[in-house]
Formats: sequence, structure tokens, C-alpha cells
Amino acid sequence: MDILVLGGGGREHALAWAIRRNPKCGRLFVAPGNAGTAALARNVALDPADGAAVVAFARAEGIGFVVVGPEAPLVAGVADALAAAGIAVLGPSAAAARLEASKTFTKEVCAATGAPTAAWAAFDDEAAALAHLRRRGAPVVVKADGLAAGKGVTVAATVAAAAAAVTAAFAGAFGAAGRRVLLEDVLAGEEASLFVLCDGTTALALGSAVDYKRAFDGDAGPNTGGMGAHSPAPALTAAVEARAMATIVRPVVAEMARRGTPFRGILYAGLMVAAGIPRLVEFNVRFGDPEAQVLMMRLGGQALDLMLACAEGRLAAARVDWADDHALTVVMATRGYPGPHGTGSVIGGLDRLPGDSRRMLFHAATERRGGEVVAAGGRVLAATGRGATLAEARARAYGLAAAVDWPEGFYRHDIGDGAPGRPR
Repeated sequence: MDILVLGGGGREHALAWAIRRNPKCGRLFVAPGNAGTAALARNVALDPADGAAVVAFARAEGIGFVVVGPEAPLVAGVADALAAAGIAVLGPSAAAARLEASKTFTKEVCAATGAPTAAWAAFDDEAAALAHLRRRGAPVVVKADGLAAGKGVTVAATVAAAAAAVTAAFAGAFGAAGRRVLLEDVLAGEEASLFVLCDGTTALALGSAVDYKRAFDGDAGPNTGGMGAHSPAPALTAAVEARAMATIVRPVVAEMARRGTPFRGILYAGLMVAAGIPRLVEFNVRFGDPEAQVLMMRLGGQALDLMLACAEGRLAAARVDWADDHALTVVMATRGYPGPHGTGSVIGGLDRLPGDSRRMLFHAATERRGGEVVAAGGRVLAATGRGATLAEARARAYGLAAAVDWPEGFYRHDIGDGAPGRPR
């Protein structure tokens, strides 16, 4: 089977790496890809959010299966276009992708199902939001309603800080995503991410992870798209996972089907767990990044079989074959990220690094220029290790990161040292 992965980040490199390990994979394409994916697939200069172009390419190349990595193509309806063309795709329709595209929509679905989540209020008007904030007080979570690349969230300890976040959102700090703002209660507990395959009817828990959002050691610094992760998530015991599936995931999947917009694809539930009770922080409708790196490292080639079963409506008979192991990834970013930062710095030492089922350097924002690999963005690499214990996986990941010759990069040194205090 010839397969196309849409996207060009670390998540897509990890997906392509796992897919390539399955003998069912024939030709493999990644659009647009990066310097890492070029080593195991053919990179294609294709806009992942252009449904017509994606369909035309898939038809021309006889693609049998398309895996959509990022959220933007899903919100743009690329999965709808592929499904209409009769091409198997992993990813929800644009209507179902509203679970990520609109936090207000998600809250409304939670209200309809009784899924536990934080108390909230949504505002399309800055003055109304500020008046509510003054009445409510702090601490409070301020969220842009739409897609903000993981950066539209402020946990404010004071009314003044919350008001500044509200004003910034309405002033355009997050573009169209901030035209509506949510004010939420702060949830306490330990965070965990649960990834679930859904084929419109059946929901199959795929795996769990913990990710670290703050830029610097000790959970200091600004919020980022993710500076590291490990799997499995300690807070998601078998009992907690079962409760999350029963009280959050399955009711929401049933509600989406009832509304005529069945969810088919990856449902990523960001959870806060306190006293064994999970509550929903947010939904995403695709694999996380860098969570995909640790999940793919642990799943290997079976990831393709599971994703195909999802796309073809066969999840009821599917099973996940988990080893009793751990994986950890350390994101290497350009100095200055998530603020202003340069591009074009040369990354050396890559040809000396191991790449196997226990250690893998996944590329995110990289490209090849004149025979050299250079940084092309903020989060650039993800050094990933797998081991029988978290400590073993951690040692392999950090050993890999230390071997990269990149003075212009930085990374956290405490991934896996404890549960992160990810802001929500």
C-alpha cells in the first residue's frame, strides 16, 4: 500500500518512521516533510491544507491511505475531500474537528453529555469578558476559543494578569482564534494525555503520555508547543483510564454521532486527574507533538495496522499490543523560542547518531541546504529514547540530545523528573 502523511513536523516524522516499519507500507510520501522524513520517504511540495491538491496528488500516485498530522488541514476539510474521493484517511471531518477548532463547542458537547470539565463562560465582547472577570476574580484560565498553535492559554493568578490576557486576545494576539475568549476555573491535579482511536462508533484507547509545555527547567518561562514528553502517563492507571473512557470519551463520541457528525480519527483528551477522577481540560483531534514521538516509539509498525482499522471502521476487532516499556522525548529548540528566534543555523553530528527502535532523533523544523541540515523554525528536533524503565528511556534520549552539535539550540534537562505543571 502506498501511503501519504500530511505535515512537516516532528509528529509527522515519527508517524512516517512507524509506518515505514510495517511491511504493508509500499511507497511512502510526506507533504511537505523535512530533512528527517527525506531519509525514509519522498517529500512532496504540497500544501497539506489544500484539499483539491491533496486529492489530485493521491489519485495521480495511487495512494491507498492518507494520515493527516496537523489540525489545520482537518479544520480546512481535507479529510472530507479525501473521503469524498474514496481515499482512506485517518482524520475527522471538518464538522467533527470543531472539537479542537472551538473550545466553546467542546464545552457545549461536554454539557450535553455530562462529561466532567472546568466551569466556564465564553465572551465575544471584551467589555463583557472584563466585567465577568471583575465579578469572578482570580485565579482564572483565559483561553482563545480557536486554534492558536498551543499558545492561546494563560493561567492568571491575578485579575490584572487575566485582564491583560483578555485584552491581548481581543486585540488580535491570536488572530481569528481570539475573537471569542473563554474564562475557566483552574483545575488542580496531575495532567495526562489520553489518545483514542475512534471510527465513528467504537473508541479504542491507544496510549497515554505526559507533555511539558514550559520553555525552561523547573517549568519556568513561557508556554510553548511542547518541550518534551514521556509515555505512559503515571496518572492514567488502568482504573483512571477506564473512568475517562466511560465518563468523557465514549459519551462524547456518542454525542457526535447523534449530532450527525461522527468522529473518525484520533481523539486526544487532555486530562487533569485528582483523587483518581479525570476531568477534561481540552480535546485535540490529532496526535500531539511531541507526544506522537513517544507513542510511535512504543507502538512501532503496529501503528499502521491500528490506524488503518480506524479509517476502515474495523476498530471493534482491533487490539493494541503494548510492551511493558517507556519512551521519553526531549525537544531541542532554537534559542529565543517561543519568542523571536533566528533560522538557518547548521546542525552537526547527525550522521554519527544511532537510529533504531530504542533511540531516534526525530526532525521537526529542519531542511537541507547545500548538503547541510539547518534549523528552519522554533522546535527543531526531538531526541527520543525507549527503555524498560523511564530512567532507561530518559538516559537514551538525553544521550542522543547531548551528541547533537548545535550551539544555537537549547533543551530542558528535567523531562521525566516529575509531573509537569502544564498551564491550563
